[in-house]
Amino acid sequence: MKKTTTKRPSKKSHAAENGNGKPPSPSSQPGDGGERTVKKVKLSKALTIPDGTTVTDACRRMAARRVDAVLLTDSSALLSGILTDKDVATRVVAEGLSPDETHVSKVMTRNPIFVTSDTLAIDALQKMIQGKFRHLPVVENGEVIAILDITKCLYDAIARVEKASQQGSAIAAAAVEGVEHQRAPNAFIDTLRERMFKPSLSTILGENTKVAITSASDPVHVAAKRMQELRVSSSVIVTENKIQGILTSKDILMRVMAPNLSPESTLVEKVMTPNPQCATLETTIIDALHMMHDGKFLHLPVVDKDGNVVACVDVLQITHAAISLVESSSSGNVNDVASTIMQKFWDSAFALEPPEDYDTNSEVSGQLTLDGADTTKSTYQSAGFGNSFTFKFEDLNGQVHRFTSGSENQDELVSAVMQRIGPVNDGERPRLLYEDDEGDKIIIATNNDLAAAVSYARSAGLKALKLNLEFADSTKLKPNTDITTKQKTSIVSLRSGIFAGAVVLTSISILVYLKRANQ
Repeated sequence: MKKTTTKRPSKKSHAAENGNGKPPSPSSQPGDGGERTVKKVKLSKALTIPDGTTVTDACRRMAARRVDAVLLTDSSALLSGILTDKDVATRVVAEGLSPDETHVSKVMTRNPIFVTSDTLAIDALQKMIQGKFRHLPVVENGEVIAILDITKCLYDAIARVEKASQQGSAIAAAAVEGVEHQRAPNAFIDTLRERMFKPSLSTILGENTKVAITSASDPVHVAAKRMQELRVSSSVIVTENKIQGILTSKDILMRVMAPNLSPESTLVEKVMTPNPQCATLETTIIDALHMMHDGKFLHLPVVDKDGNVVACVDVLQITHAAISLVESSSSGNVNDVASTIMQKFWDSAFALEPPEDYDTNSEVSGQLTLDGADTTKSTYQSAGFGNSFTFKFEDLNGQVHRFTSGSENQDELVSAVMQRIGPVNDGERPRLLYEDDEGDKIIIATNNDLAAAVSYARSAGLKALKLNLEFADSTKLKPNTDITTKQKTSIVSLRSGIFAGAVVLTSISILVYLKRANQ
């Protein structure tokens, strides 16, 4: 893509809703040594259009490029603003403006905060979390060269660390090399594991948590209005206190505005994502982050034990919560060990290429045809519905484990289970079983068995498949009325902890970087 020459925004300008109220400026600490900079993170090519473009045309261009943000330039080709899916939903649709007659300059966020390619990646992440926005223009030598999306920063890192964890002891050795002489590494691992895995979503959701609720029969305009009123970017569709679907600002951009449908006459049920994956109040913060990563979605409804919606968290909330965990759990010498281990592991992981099948494009739920398609009669699959599914079980201590795993690789599923139960009988791998609609216990021993199990769960309308575990010594973990498995638990070794905690390590490394950056 041809680069658009721009001048950096004035230091006197402010970032409106896309900023933190401070004069925008690039990070003052360029990366040096082994510290990860923005240019080393997978960036998205910036879509840049004139700020005199109509909203309709801007939405169509974003949909064609599968992005949810566009950079805008003035008549002098200078960066003047940014338009995101949330802007479209809350400033255009909610206000009832005509997208064909409204220019993006009227609804864009002016003078957005930006970073340079030499800005520390963790500083960029911190800017997005503090400012509560997902996109940052990247400027180099006065030119806009790319745009950084927080989901790319997180998901790319997680994908790389997960691949690194598959390399086994080599990566583990790289992670701990040079720290053996430091005190209490095992105590650090034990403490870290306890404090990272234990906190649940209930710890970050207060009594006054706001969640936009919409009926499936409401027009999209009403849903957008409720998002605007509560300053959120999603609305949960509820029927008789049960979640029926979810509609996000990205859905409005891609499924309503891009194909030029009327927000006033298009019903929510026609463009929502039905039966979205949900978390519970007991879901851990780290598991919630992993669910969003695996499903490649940005919003996660939260339900109570009766299935009633109590919240809808987004990727920024979850990331901020994960950072807070490490900030509160790291201290003294333990934090020094954490910094060393995580920095080495982070660098080792980023030295690898990302998985070949990892999709770095912006997520779009369902297919969108811009021209000549009747989208009013179609519905959309849930994000992450294709090659992954949710599984759950309960361990011997009564702790529920809920996670998302690929639906095509049985070994991957077994590994995901072992990550959560720790070593059992010298590393023995459990047999996985599930109960079908006739009450029979079906073994998942091959990839075809797994595909059949997931097919059964989907056809039965299950949001998660309950698993039962069986070991060679005939130890069985039988299901109760809600969850299907009991597990043995034990202390996880450093190597197992690294292998099993790919997402945890990613989150921790991000957080430790943050802590170091603030010192």
